[in-house]
This record gives sequence, structure tokens and C-alpha cells, in this order.
Amino acid sequence: MSHTPHRLEVKNISIGYGEKTILRDLSFQVPHRSRVAVVGPNGAGKSTLFKALVGLLPLQQGNIFIHGEALGAHQDCVAYVPQREEVDWRFPVTVNDVVMMGRFSQMGWFKQPKTYDKEMVHKSLTQMGIADLAGRSIGQLSGGQQQRVFLARAIAQEPHILLMDEPFTGVDVTTQEATLRLLDHLREKGVTALVSTHDLNLAASRFDFVLLLKQRLIAFGAPQEVFTRENLAQAFGNSLLMMDNGLALVDECCPPE
Repeated sequence: MSHTPHRLEVKNISIGYGEKTILRDLSFQVPHRSRVAVVGPNGAGKSTLFKALVGLLPLQQGNIFIHGEALGAHQDCVAYVPQREEVDWRFPVTVNDVVMMGRFSQMGWFKQPKTYDKEMVHKSLTQMGIADLAGRSIGQLSGGQQQRVFLARAIAQEPHILLMDEPFTGVDVTTQEATLRLLDHLREKGVTALVSTHDLNLAASRFDFVLLLKQRLIAFGAPQEVFTRENLAQAFGNSLLMMDNGLALVDECCPPE
């Protein structure tokens, strides 16, 4: 069986914490260079899925394949940008140090960075417009600047697959547009991206596919195929309003992931 380059395949996976299952019997395939919006209410399992895709959470069942090989065979090809709330911004480390962490899987832990590693870090910082902040502590930065640091770290890793967990939450419009431009740039380089978001209008207008979750797979496909009244009602229940000119969520009260 041949496999498309950089293809991500998820087959009948269940993921949880201890004996508690958060996501159950999930299967989908992401084509090469696709941009996928991962959508669902709070507690749907979006962050849980990303942590499993990067190997931070073990699978209860099923398999994940990248390039047709089991997860873990390619140590450096999946980059993960977590939610800002999950990061301890008080840790005494500079912007340059954080971005250099994106090179560790390729250069090896406890080894000195080579010229190419330093060049990649500088290039990534420049691309995100934060080269002038390289010597600053991450704790001194604004929320938008912190987001750009983690995006630069992901670029420096030179990933084949990029996972971004709620990158548009709590950032300014400038950072949001910079993130979208980065996704355009990475698509040109053949990078596949999965991005979780609560903005359904953004998911419908700027992404190739939508993965709609609520502890299981509700739907996966093109936005117009996924964003039907039936699918949205299954995912969001009475918290959803559909308008002629777009989509909006109200009264979301589910527990956090």
C-alpha cells in the first residue's frame, strides 16, 4: 500500500487519562498539505487529540500513522504549539532559547547548536517579526508576542505536520493575521496543519477541512459538508445559533478539557 507524503492516518483510536476515556473510536485521514480546523465545544477532546498525536498521551486503543509508519518512528516531524495557558511563562528562559528548543530533536539534547541551527532560529524569529526580542525573557512579553515565540519554535523544528491548539484565543488581530500568513507559507512548503479553534466562521472560510468532535467524531470533511444543522446540533446542542451570514456560538457551558 502506497502512502502520500506527510499523510496523517488515525485508525480507531481511543484516548484518555487513566481509566477515563475522553475520545472514543476516532478515525480519519488528513491529505498532504491540508489545513484542518479542529472544532468542538469545550471538553470535546481537541487538546487530548493533539497530545496523543505528538506522543504526550498514550492510546487506549487504535493506531496513528505518519508517512505510513507508526507514531514515534519520525521523532522530529510533528510540531506542537500548546495553548498559552499550559505554559509556565515565569520560567527564566529567553526568546532565543525557546526557539532553539525546536532544534533539539535534530541536533540532540546537550549538544551545542551548529551554524545551521542558529541560522534556522534567526530565520524563524525574523519570519514572525520578533528577532529584536531574542534576548528578552518570555515572561516579559505580551500574549501576542508569546504566541509568536512558540510559532517561531515550530518553524525552527522544520515540521511536516503542525498542531496548533487555540492559537487565535486571546491574541490581537495582528498576531492572528500573522498566524494565518504562517499557515499559508507552510502550506507552500508542504506542511500539513491541524488547528483547533472556537471560531466557526474562521474554520469555514480559511480551512480545507473541518474535524468536528464531541468525545467522538461527529464529522470530517469540507466545511460545507461538516457545518450542517444536524452535525452542529450534535456537537453544540442548544448553544448554537445559525445565521444566514455565518455561524455563532452562545451560552457554551461545557467543562474545560
